[in-house]
Amino acid sequence: MVTAAEKENIKVIVFQLMDKEYAIPVNHVQGIEKMMHITRVPRTEKFVKGVINLRGVVTPIVDLRERFGLPPVEDTESVRIIIVQLDDIEVGFVVDSANDVIDIPVNSIEPQPEVVGVKEEAFISGVSKIGNRLLIMLHLDKVLNLSE
Repeated sequence: MVTAAEKENIKVIVFQLMDKEYAIPVNHVQGIEKMMHITRVPRTEKFVKGVINLRGVVTPIVDLRERFGLPPVEDTESVRIIIVQLDDIEVGFVVDSANDVIDIPVNSIEPQPEVVGVKEEAFISGVSKIGNRLLIMLHLDKVLNLSE
């Protein structure tokens, strides 16, 4: 017999950074935008690329590659800005591409394996294996903790 917990799914947006797939719960995503002009803001963290004017709202932009200590790449046609809202903070994440929206079973999310020397380790809340895909679930409040 299938329990209610086993049937419970979480809808996520899947995006790519380098050769890894990451996931953010769709209820935190306000939209996905093509790359646009980002106005640099002086004296901000290196991973904060600047701000954009998105439909009249000034939105800070964080480069997740930079935030996770990954090497930079040239912008391509597939680069996207995922607009995320957590509590009263709205921010855009620059990602290599935004792949799809999928439902993943809550019981398929496992705690993050302990890996020594991985910079993005603090930002990961867990991993989910769906078929032959391994999705890295982001811990949004830690990614957005700009006070470090």
